[in-house]
Amino acid sequence: MIRIGILGYGNLGKGVEKAIASNPDTELKYVFSRRNPESVKIYTQSASVKSIDELLNYKDEIDVLILCGGSATDLPTQTPEYAKYFNVVDSFDTHAKIPEHYENTNKASKEGGKISIISVGWDPGMFSVNRLYGEVILPVGSTYTFWGKGISQGHSDAIRRVEGVADAKQYTIPIKSALTEVRRGTNPELSTGEKHFRECFVVAKEGADKQKIEFEIKTMPNYFADYDTVVHFVTQEELDTNHKGMPHGGVVIRSGKTGFEGENTHTVEYSLKLDSNPEFTSSILVAFARAAYKMNQEGQSGCKTVFDIPPYMLSMKSRDEIIKELL
Repeated sequence: MIRIGILGYGNLGKGVEKAIASNPDTELKYVFSRRNPESVKIYTQSASVKSIDELLNYKDEIDVLILCGGSATDLPTQTPEYAKYFNVVDSFDTHAKIPEHYENTNKASKEGGKISIISVGWDPGMFSVNRLYGEVILPVGSTYTFWGKGISQGHSDAIRRVEGVADAKQYTIPIKSALTEVRRGTNPELSTGEKHFRECFVVAKEGADKQKIEFEIKTMPNYFADYDTVVHFVTQEELDTNHKGMPHGGVVIRSGKTGFEGENTHTVEYSLKLDSNPEFTSSILVAFARAAYKMNQEGQSGCKTVFDIPPYMLSMKSRDEIIKELL
């Protein structure tokens, strides 16, 4: 059994607990939280809730620690910090900062002789792999990624970190005309803002400066600054009633040409439609936790990404079974 610890018990942490229950070679040992452990109720009766302050006391009882914090402020410090002591997996999704996050985590993992796998999820993650496959198979062409319509966990978390915000949900919405043009195989040149817009539903704290909140959201680098962004201020009741789900999805499209004169056009599309963004992401995290465990058992260390993991290591099945059943 692969013994797993969860750090952070929000939507993603709860999803990881559910995913572990669907993978019989894994077991949840501990949930670690910044909250009072007595106030955190989990479903797995055989597991315990502990304070984050106690985390290092349990390093010998955990094979893989899955980090379920936010990319804005939690993971940039937590992942390198705990990668010294645990095999770790995170879902860091600030694309522009992944190289820096990789370097910091790689140093820590090698120092501790552990494996870390960063930026695991569907994007970055599964979409990243499909972007790579599309590019190498159709080297003459263009790759397009469209997200949504759906609620982004990372962007919603980033809004909630803005001073004066009590709660928030953010929708990423593809621009239909751009998506249609890409599917036609015309390879249009599209800026970030020409592919998506962002719609935010924000609950402001009593007495907060809404104008200041809106400005901070719309000018936030790496999240909203490059997009047309609409901010709606709503009550907590409206947010809970009208935006309680966590749907998401999207597509990766590679449109390319083959032939000596590019006479043939090909379009490859990988798509997702998700009822629950955190539960799907959590399922990916648990699969990569299995790979992290296997790689460390082989004596490997350092930071890895989805590009570095042999697909068979993600599976409960043996390599021979996978070849026989799936190849």
